[in-house]
Parts: sequence; structure tokens; C-alpha cells
Amino acid sequence: MSDFAGMEGLLEDFLREADDHLSEVDSKLAGLERAPDDLDLLDDIFCSFLTIKGGAGLLDAGALVTLCQLTGRLFDRLRSGRLRLDAALLEAVMEATRDARRMLDELAQGRRPRPAPAAVLDALRRAIAGETAPVAVVRRRRADDRPGGSAGRRVEERDRDATIRVDTLRLDQVLNLSGEIGLTKNRLTSLRADILAGRTDAETLHALDQAVSQLDLLVSDLQSSVMKTRMQPIGRLFQKYPRIARDLARQLGKDVELVLAGEETEVDKTMIEDLADPLLHLIRNAVDHGIEPPHERLAAGKPEKGSVRLEARQEGDHIVLIVADDGRGMSAERIRARAVDRGLISEEEASGLDERQSLHLILLPGFSTKTQSTDVSGRGVGMDVVRTKVHGLSGSIDLRSEVGRGSLILISLPLTLAILPVLLVQLGDQPFALPLSLVREILPLTAGKLQKVGGKRTCVVRGEILPVIPLSRLLGRPETGAPQHGVLMQSGECSFILAVDSFAGRDDAVVKPLEDFRPRGVAGVTTLADGRIVLILDINELLGDAGQLSEKRKAA
Repeated sequence: MSDFAGMEGLLEDFLREADDHLSEVDSKLAGLERAPDDLDLLDDIFCSFLTIKGGAGLLDAGALVTLCQLTGRLFDRLRSGRLRLDAALLEAVMEATRDARRMLDELAQGRRPRPAPAAVLDALRRAIAGETAPVAVVRRRRADDRPGGSAGRRVEERDRDATIRVDTLRLDQVLNLSGEIGLTKNRLTSLRADILAGRTDAETLHALDQAVSQLDLLVSDLQSSVMKTRMQPIGRLFQKYPRIARDLARQLGKDVELVLAGEETEVDKTMIEDLADPLLHLIRNAVDHGIEPPHERLAAGKPEKGSVRLEARQEGDHIVLIVADDGRGMSAERIRARAVDRGLISEEEASGLDERQSLHLILLPGFSTKTQSTDVSGRGVGMDVVRTKVHGLSGSIDLRSEVGRGSLILISLPLTLAILPVLLVQLGDQPFALPLSLVREILPLTAGKLQKVGGKRTCVVRGEILPVIPLSRLLGRPETGAPQHGVLMQSGECSFILAVDSFAGRDDAVVKPLEDFRPRGVAGVTTLADGRIVLILDINELLGDAGQLSEKRKAA
């Protein structure tokens, strides 16, 4: 039985607020490491611990109250100038925040939290008393700790938060638009009564046309406003990573700074939650395998401190995320050799790959190896997971690297997952929807353009030979004849032509997920204006495993 029976609502609100405050504390501690006298940072951290202490007191979580009270008193002395933050004191504070997160885990499980270790509390008390050398606190490691793992990782993953904080101005806008739509509806009701009564003169029909046009504009504005309520600054996700990068760098004996940019960029909240693990993989790989040890950097004429950049920006209707480092870079030649050794591609296929295609081999399942980690093998750890997650968000991933200079990974994602621009294609009389983000152009498949290469159907587009893949084959249907129309698509590093029977136009699909039963290759469904239900295809899933990718590379 929960220790908080009858207080579930209060507990849920507190956990959400406390988690936000601790994430902000993590981010600001990374800032204090660079600027230990920044009064704004010291004030903000003091206020965060004070707020958490107040909520914990309402829940009678005494251990958390004690920890936050001591930490708050410490920051009160720091911001008043009576103490100065040094490396040992910063480590003691970080250990205190780890214990605070552990206590939140226990609260989430319905248990009152255990007290912080005596060494942690003693270190804080000694610092508050003005002693210059706080007791050294040894971080406790769990059996499931690993380099680059998230500090303060949850004992049990909490259920995905289904709530969202919305600016009241955005809610007011939605309310105002709803009111205007109601007035327009009343106008249409009145006009309908006039028409049913036999008034079909030009003036009445003109008024009807104006009312319908007005309703169309209002519905579009309402749809846009509702979409904005789902948008959240990606900085809420970014702010936890500097702490993670710092902890990993310390474990590896490296000096690494994680630089954040574009934290104000707004992204669909659902997408933010889905991006947490992929970005963690990329940052961990950058620190662990991209950034060299200090002695290697100095020997190469680089600054001793390595730099990893995490950036977000909006480009049109897409969000671009960048993870870049100034480390050792990746060798395309070594990656090709590793892929051949692992049996992912043949030597003949490897010889036909350019540098960009070679770098993308690290995204294939099975590329990583359990032998000693290198700039090649280490980069494969979890990268197929990143690719799968990004493709699941209707996004794409690109890699660039220069040996000795560093690497850059670029992820492009749609602005929101609720509304998806699609191209409608048909097989026979049945329509299907393709994500427009993957479509480059549409083209006729004339007999003069089609040819066989290695027994596979291909098409020449501006001098480039591309594989032609019938949509009917991907869906397990018999081909009804020679394809007449093609869709030039880009999936990751692979370009190909999807053969279809005909086109049915473009649409902005309201995506409805298939919760209980999702066939392979189907991302969701949408409804057309005529009432027909259309499947939204997941092309990346339909294309299959690495064998299909290799086949396309070979044809290309």
C-alpha cells in the first residue's frame, strides 16, 4: 500500500514540478562550473531547492526536506558571498542532487524516501559552517551503471507524462477562435434555413460562399493554434545533458564542454520525449569515442578541453538537431572494412560506396562489435537504435566527419507529428499516404528510362541509376502490370524510386495511431475529405533490413 494514500494528486503534481526544478539545477550547475560567481545562477538554484523543500514538506518527506534545506542554506551563503564555489564543493552539491533524484524515484513508487548518506549531509554541513575543504564524497555506483549512463537514472521508468503545460495566451487564442467558429456556424444555420425556404437568389448564395470561406479560415487558424499548444521548448530536454556529459568525461579522465544552442526552439512534446534516448546515445558516443584524451589533443595541436555541441533550429516545417564534436573523427575506409568483416556488405559493395555512404554504415544493425572499442566500433553502439527512433518520427539522419577534425550528426524531423503532410498515391483504386518529407519528386516511368541492372529494375534520373521498387511488392501484393508512375524518395542515405499506379494529390493528414493493432509498415491512418480511410505508410519499415539497404546501394 502506498504511503501517500489519498494524496496521489498532490504527489503527482509535486513529482512533475520537482523533476523540472532538478533538471534546471543540473543545467545551471554545468554553467556554474564555467562561471562559479554567476549570481543569477546561484539565485536560481537556491530558489529551486527552496521550492522542492516546500513541496516535500507538504508530503511529509522528511529526508528530502533535510537534504534540500541544507543545500538551500549552502547556496544562500554562496550567493551572499560568504562562500565561494570550488571543484570539491561543486562535486558535493552534485552528489546531493543525485540523492534528491533517488528520493523522487522512491516517492514515485509510493514510498517515503530514505535519508541521504551521512557523508553527503556531512559535506554540506561542513561547507555551511565555513570549512574550506568539504568531506570528499565518493559517488556510489550501482550494478547497472555504465559510462555515459544518465546520472540519477530512474530505478523504474515512470509512465510517459500525458500532461502538458500551456501558456494561457495560447489557450485564450483557442477560446477566441472557438467563439468565432460558433458565430459562423450560426450564420450557416440561418442561411441553410433561407435556402430550404426557397431563397436561392444571388445575394443568399454569395453570403453562403462567404460564410463557408470564413469557416475554412477559422478552422485552419484553430488547427494551427491547437498544434502550438503541443509545442514545448526543447531546452527542457537539453538542460539535463551537460551534467551527463560532465559525469562521463570525469569518469574517462577527459575535459569536455557540452555547448547548447537553440534551446528556445519549440518541438512537439511527444517528439521531445521520444528524442531523449537517441540524443543521449549521440552525446555519450561523442564524449566517449569522439573526443580524444587530453594528451592526444595536445599532441594534435588542439585545446586540452574538448567541445561537443548540441543545437536545435527550425528550418521551414522541420526541426534540425545537430550533435557535433571536435574530436578524432571517423575513417570511412575503416568503417567499410569493419562492415565487410561483420558480413554486412560484400567487398564489391564496399568498393562502390562513397564517403557519405560509408559513414552511414554505422547505422546498420550489427555494425558494432564487442571487441575493444575504437573510433569505428564505439561509434556503432546504439546507432541503429538512433536510426530506428528517428525514422519512427518520420525523420532522417545524416553524418559528416573528417579524420582529426571531428564529426557531425544531423537529424531532421517534422515540426509536429499530429499533422503530417502526405502524398496520396494509388494501387488500383486504393489510396495510400506517403510522408512528404521523404518525397523528392514525382516522375513518369517511361520504357526508355527503365533498364535492368543485375536482374533488378532501375531508372536513370539525371544520369544517376536508381533502383525501382514497386509499392505492390512492399505490401505483398501481385503486380498488375508495368509501373507507369514513380516517386523519387530519399530514406537516410538511400535514394530510390517507388513505383505506383497513379497519384491522388497532396494532403495534410491528421494522424490517428493504431493503438491495439498496427500492421508492419503502417504508421497510422487518416481520413480523406470524401470519408475514405487511408493508411499512412512507414516506408523505412517496409524497406526492411540491411539486406534491402545493401541491395539499393548496389543498384545505385
